[in-house]
Amino acid sequence: MRKLISGLPLLVWLCMVPLQGVHAEQKYNDSAALKGIEKAKGVFLIDFKTAKTTAFYMDLIVGTYDGFKRQGVEPEIVVVVIGPTVQFLSKDAKPELAFEYEESFDSIQKSIKALAQRNVRIEICAIATDVFDVDNEKLPKELEVVADGFISLIGWQTQGYKLVPVF
Repeated sequence: MRKLISGLPLLVWLCMVPLQGVHAEQKYNDSAALKGIEKAKGVFLIDFKTAKTTAFYMDLIVGTYDGFKRQGVEPEIVVVVIGPTVQFLSKDAKPELAFEYEESFDSIQKSIKALAQRNVRIEICAIATDVFDVDNEKLPKELEVVADGFISLIGWQTQGYKLVPVF
């Protein structure tokens, strides 16, 4: 009985751990891939047809940045947005879509602000905004409109940024 009582605090603690939630980033790491790396440079190519998918992956990019930092690697990240995805970056630019997909648009805005706070550059292809009739003046101030997303991608890769295609 005495052994049972002395082990009770440990048993209570073990039962409470799952209630606190164990995040994947705490349980796992990328130490093999990051061995000897102090800085990582990546350029994400974003090209989606839905606001929901855009919101999901923008949030993942925030998590990727934070994952690098948590594991002691300084990330230098650029996001280049092309194609129909440009329609989901501003409620003002496409109000008819924003009304229909309000939750996704709000999530995207949150991710844009979170990435900007982390000094992640987010570039928007002017060719895409023209094709999809998005007013560049109505895009969030955190976004940088560039002439051609493909040229931008090539430029970043030439500067040593590794391409992460997300589409």
